[in-house]
Amino acid sequence: MVEAEIYLDAAATTPPRPDVIEAIVEAQRKAWGNPSSLHNTGVKAAELLERLRWELAQRFAVAPDQLIFTSGATESVHLAIVGSAAKLTPGRIVVSGVEHPAVLAAANQLKNKGWTVAFWPVDALGLIRLECLEELLAEPTRMVSLIAAQSEVGALQPTDVVGQACRARGITFHSDATQLIPQGCPEFNHFQSDLVSLSAHKFQGPRGIGLLIRGSNLPLAPVQGGGGQEFGLRSGTEALPLIAGMAQALSALPAYHLSGDTVPPGSGADVRRQRDGLLQELLEIQGLSLLGPNVTQRSPNHIAVLVGSAEGQPLSARAMVRELARRGVACSSGSACRSGQRQDSSVLTAMNVPEPWRQSGLRFTLGPWLDDKALKQVPELVLDAQRALS
Repeated sequence: MVEAEIYLDAAATTPPRPDVIEAIVEAQRKAWGNPSSLHNTGVKAAELLERLRWELAQRFAVAPDQLIFTSGATESVHLAIVGSAAKLTPGRIVVSGVEHPAVLAAANQLKNKGWTVAFWPVDALGLIRLECLEELLAEPTRMVSLIAAQSEVGALQPTDVVGQACRARGITFHSDATQLIPQGCPEFNHFQSDLVSLSAHKFQGPRGIGLLIRGSNLPLAPVQGGGGQEFGLRSGTEALPLIAGMAQALSALPAYHLSGDTVPPGSGADVRRQRDGLLQELLEIQGLSLLGPNVTQRSPNHIAVLVGSAEGQPLSARAMVRELARRGVACSSGSACRSGQRQDSSVLTAMNVPEPWRQSGLRFTLGPWLDDKALKQVPELVLDAQRALS
């Protein structure tokens, strides 16, 4: 047994950095007023809000009014998809077969407004089939939403290729970058997207705050009414302490340039090295096999394996998660948003993983809080948990 939990579930959420907590407390203490109020307390809050908006805009190389603060990625996704669809002639929205449930829910809302939904198929690695591009981007496609980094199997999708193709055809392109941003902060233009959504708690910021970044002059309609905050696009008093925490967390991420043949640097200097070492040792355990793409097409902090017995029989990943938790290792069986469900993984189904193995996907996601000494214990603990279930 280990004395302290080894936290390997960064794709679900991340521990807030100490400086993030300090930034939240400081903003709550000094700028607790409503930024919409006209008295001195409100003005002080409004000044901090705009300074933070400017700082975040600088990181993404956009104008401040291109940033819309939301409660997290789920709300950002709905505002992006439903809000932009309201300004378009109904047609077809294309989403991949491995999207987050929030994207699927938002796309399905459009069906009541005269839209149809088409699914971009993926290969056995979880990557979209680019040979389908011409067919899927033909009329009547008006919008595409594509996850940048898949949370369950770590696949980095070719958003730049799809984005350029959409732009050439006048198709609105949204990218769910919730799992990509924690690996490094690129400039907005490098996404080749019209809309990008993200959530702070994935990169050691607070829960309950996220961003939607929109292209300049992109028409967008609000999806909820109220006081008209966030340029009339997202009503509700701004959560200033959480915004301060998000800005602080984002400031710690490395900057990088997106391109179709590179992988983001990872949220810490050792993350990729630690991931590669742990992955190699896990794959030496008989009964475990790689799930998803190789490391050149995978998020630098991400490991996904199909877990079976040494004799090659599929094991329940949920049971493995419980066994590992008893041994002090925190990991996941697929997406955290589906972890309470027992049915087959929709992602593994889309990847045509054989049916007996669709509940055997085990995910380990790393972060800069980990040290080598702790990680060295993990393979033996995984082997011990596997034996307990065999």
